[in-house]
Amino acid sequence: MKARAFLAAALLALAAPVWPGEGHDHGDAPAQTNGNGPQRLPDGRVFLPKPAQHQLSVRTTVARAGELGRTVELAGRIAMDPNAGGKVQSTIAGRIEAAGSGLPAPGQSVRKGQVLAYVVASAAPMERASQAAQLAELQAARALAAKRLARLRELSDTVPRKEIEAAESEVASLAARATAVSGGLRAREALTAPLTGVIASSNVVLGQVVDARELAFEIVDPTKLAVEATTFDPELAANIGNASLAVGGETVQLRFTGAARSLRDQALPLNFRAQGAALSRLAVGQPVKVFVHTRSFVRGVPLPSSAVMRSASNQSIVWVKTAPEKFEARVVTVEPLDGVNVAVTQGLSVGDRVATQGATLINQVR
Repeated sequence: MKARAFLAAALLALAAPVWPGEGHDHGDAPAQTNGNGPQRLPDGRVFLPKPAQHQLSVRTTVARAGELGRTVELAGRIAMDPNAGGKVQSTIAGRIEAAGSGLPAPGQSVRKGQVLAYVVASAAPMERASQAAQLAELQAARALAAKRLARLRELSDTVPRKEIEAAESEVASLAARATAVSGGLRAREALTAPLTGVIASSNVVLGQVVDARELAFEIVDPTKLAVEATTFDPELAANIGNASLAVGGETVQLRFTGAARSLRDQALPLNFRAQGAALSRLAVGQPVKVFVHTRSFVRGVPLPSSAVMRSASNQSIVWVKTAPEKFEARVVTVEPLDGVNVAVTQGLSVGDRVATQGATLINQVR
């Protein structure tokens, strides 16, 4: 009987409710979930509430198809325009000396005719000794001729005038020859800027010994540059309408000047010229992408290149607004237009609202 009473008491204790202690009450509220925040839905679409769209500065545009010029993207490089650039070279061998304001540094602005540096002529010891001896002979001969002229002038009443004039001419000739030889011993050539522009490169320092025809400075006009691109399609040169390149989000128009008549590494060089303030951000030799607009057309939807994203499978996609707060990824086929815009040839329908601003942030929603 005692065992049965103990078992009954234990069962009643287990069936009694257990209450939490003070400070351990979790309340009756259900667990909270963030159902109104940006999120990727199970079907791949992105739910983006209106407040989040304003915070992310999401902007859309309506897709409108049209006939767009077919564009070919070529690899190119910035070159010096032969009519807006120049090289400064020495015609004599010698030592570099600074002008009054010192040697110019790359990027410094210069004006046409400005003295950039001096080249003091240098000669071998035997050559200098020969010039010094020749100068001494000329100076001695000039002194004798001057004395003879003085005597003839004293006898001007009895000496024919032509002898006096011959003596005067001899003195002047010897003086000029002595001056020329003396100047050759102390020759100094001024290196001047051939045009107004900026120093693209400097290859000399103070005291440097340079040879004749050695390049000292390169000067370019930063607003007038040449662009050289190469193509493996020989028919492209006859089908060029116009061309452009992108400089920091800005499109610079190029003028096609012609194609070379000799191949370089089995490719045909195409030459363009550009003009504009945006070119000052480019340097000679810098690689660029040249967008050649042909005379043929393709039907597509023009969009900013920033609207085209890459999916996890490395496909080109754009985000289409299918509902006020929902965006859907569309796989598209694109062709370049001008470096800033692209043409979507497949994957979009007329009237679709495509995200053109903030697409990168939409693509990152998980």
